[in-house]
Amino acid sequence: MLTVPPLESFGPRICVCGPSNAGKSTLTAAIAAHIGAEAIFLDILRHQPHTDWVMRPQSEFEAAHAEAIETERWVIEGNYMSLLQQRVTRATGIILLGTDRWTAFGRYLRRTLFEQERHGMLAGAQDSLKWDMINFILIEQPRKRQRDIALLRATGLPMVQFDSMKELQAAYTAWGLNRKDLMAAGPRGLPLRSF
Repeated sequence: MLTVPPLESFGPRICVCGPSNAGKSTLTAAIAAHIGAEAIFLDILRHQPHTDWVMRPQSEFEAAHAEAIETERWVIEGNYMSLLQQRVTRATGIILLGTDRWTAFGRYLRRTLFEQERHGMLAGAQDSLKWDMINFILIEQPRKRQRDIALLRATGLPMVQFDSMKELQAAYTAWGLNRKDLMAAGPRGLPLRSF
């Protein structure tokens, strides 16, 4: 049976990692609201607003990332393993999510086609289904899972791993996080860094 460690054991700067469409953004927003920290979504730092997820120049992304991790209290959602070392140098804990590829694919379809507003959504995004993203979710991402787990464990930071939506729901309950209240507040009702 899964044991959920106290949320306090992860400290004031938490990295939430895991596959695309595993629930990272909503969890990040919920924890940030609960502990009074800033919610930072790496996809927002990486992409230009009011586009169909067009990437910023790498130098701009790196500068925004460096600025974001210098604050004292944050919950950062996203992977971007090329910048992991800088992030974990400042982090105090890691929460790793997981889900199977087909659940992730179903959630990708739902959020792209039907969710106009969600946590971690790019401002003014012109969302569309993308073959590259489908390939990433179904083929590339599962191949990288064990590598990512090993990299995160190697940091030595306090870490917990939730491998299913059932385990993630157990964490919401154990930590006193209320997804319904969070959704009612809307994605813009939380501390959020906007670049």
